[in-house]
Amino acid sequence: MTGADDPSDAELAQRALGGEDHAFTQLMRRHKEWLYRFVRRYVGDADAAYEVVQESFVAAWRNLPRYDGARSFPSWMRAIALNKCRDRGRREAVRRVVFGANLGVGEEVELAPDPGPRADSMMIAAQRKRALDRAIALLPAKLKEPLILTAFEDLSQQAAGELLGVSAKTIETRVYRARRRLAELLKLEDFDRGG
Repeated sequence: MTGADDPSDAELAQRALGGEDHAFTQLMRRHKEWLYRFVRRYVGDADAAYEVVQESFVAAWRNLPRYDGARSFPSWMRAIALNKCRDRGRREAVRRVVFGANLGVGEEVELAPDPGPRADSMMIAAQRKRALDRAIALLPAKLKEPLILTAFEDLSQQAAGELLGVSAKTIETRVYRARRRLAELLKLEDFDRGG
């Protein structure tokens, strides 16, 4: 992630605390892509993910004095982003109750692909990915979080458990249940489309 001459995340955080704004910008550039992927999987919507990532970096900036340089910066950012995702989920739940609207995961605009066999397979793959994103977004947080952290973020069950404050065995059980529920949701979606 960093080259031999690049400062570590902890060094950049210290510089940012010392008033060097560019240091925090470097941290953001270094971590924004993986953080966006993590949040996108959690919220299931590209625009919402972008907003949550911005909120996460703002929160990190505000709480930078509390960052412990001995701790992994990605772990710290992941914890902040996870809290922001949970906050967003609570806000969406309140909106659904208050407005009674179905505020599900937003649909992304589909661009017309080039005709041909390769385009068909790419379109099918894109549809499957969107279906998986929608299904993951529908999972309850207790199942969604361990699944995303272990299956997509490649955290060990132990590391995911530490981040979520539960045991590795609990993570294992929740990931199993999440995968089972995803299979059910994907079958339902396939059935609804007449597949």
